[in-house]
Amino acid sequence: MGFGLFEFIFPVFFITVFTFVIGTFVFVAVKGISEWNKNNNSPRLTVNAKVVAKRAHTSRHHHNHNGHMHTSHSTSYHVTFEFESGDRLELCLPASEYALLIEGDTGSLSFQGTRYLSFVRKY
Repeated sequence: MGFGLFEFIFPVFFITVFTFVIGTFVFVAVKGISEWNKNNNSPRLTVNAKVVAKRAHTSRHHHNHNGHMHTSHSTSYHVTFEFESGDRLELCLPASEYALLIEGDTGSLSFQGTRYLSFVRKY
């Protein structure tokens, strides 16, 4: 039997795809751990802030299990806060906190790095 093109291309293709998948997994894991570590080492700050924007991002995922298709959804909630200095910071919030905030609300924002801690509205 001769050495054909398929015998050469298949292993190269498989190794390339495998390396890409593993590399992507490692990159995402390292990035997540790095952000978690950075947040843990950041000071907890409480500053006066104003809610200037809100947005929700919904993603849809299709799954095939034993020939049955089903779809799942996930939503992430983001709020942009503006400080007295004019600087802005967008943070991801839990749905329960997101629902309570209205654009224009002012109060004390507590956060640690990119981690939202709380927002106490001033009345």
